[in-house]
Amino acid sequence: MHFVSTKFKHIIFDFDGTIADTSRIILATMQATMRQRGLRVESPESIKRVIGLPLKECFTHIYPGMSEIEALECASTYCDIFDANKSTLTPTLFPNVAETLRVLERHGITMSVASSRGNSSLEELLEMLDVRQHFAMVVGVDNVVKAKPDPEAVLYTLKSMHINASDALMVGDMPVDIAMGQNAAIKTCAVTYGNSPKEDLEKSHPDYIIDDFGQLLQFTVHSS
Repeated sequence: MHFVSTKFKHIIFDFDGTIADTSRIILATMQATMRQRGLRVESPESIKRVIGLPLKECFTHIYPGMSEIEALECASTYCDIFDANKSTLTPTLFPNVAETLRVLERHGITMSVASSRGNSSLEELLEMLDVRQHFAMVVGVDNVVKAKPDPEAVLYTLKSMHINASDALMVGDMPVDIAMGQNAAIKTCAVTYGNSPKEDLEKSHPDYIIDDFGQLLQFTVHSS
């Protein structure tokens, strides 16, 4: 079977909930941070709604009225606990991610990551999961001024890699990922296996919705 590249020259991926299943470590770390900081401990459902935002903003969304200083302190506590949790709550790739990335790369589609995660953590996890080599560019929270759903991360990627918006696709598991792609005028694909309910993703009106990472191949490459 021969695969021929179609429609997209470049795919931008979110990380948490799209490439890697980090929900266990994020939820455990968030709740431990809340306990350590003496905050109301929120449910997993409430926490999942803010995954994808910069860490500081996660806390200000959960606790309206929290000062910026306190949010920064919470973020620092979170990072310390996250580092301690990595050995016991190790993130894993979602099914078919590694294989699909290899197929996309083999057929000339370049790829990058755009995440609200800190750059050092993002790079470390991509290396740990043995997929860093597939991405020509990795954009973390340290590379941008404005976070998702602002299109800055996407526009920065397109400019740096000399990619036209019409040739690019954004793939993510949260409505903010879809909105970021739409705000940059590129096509979008929502994955339903991540942290956001499917009905919320449908309301964000992505161009594609998939239930498995491998389904990307259905509209990025075709067999002939």
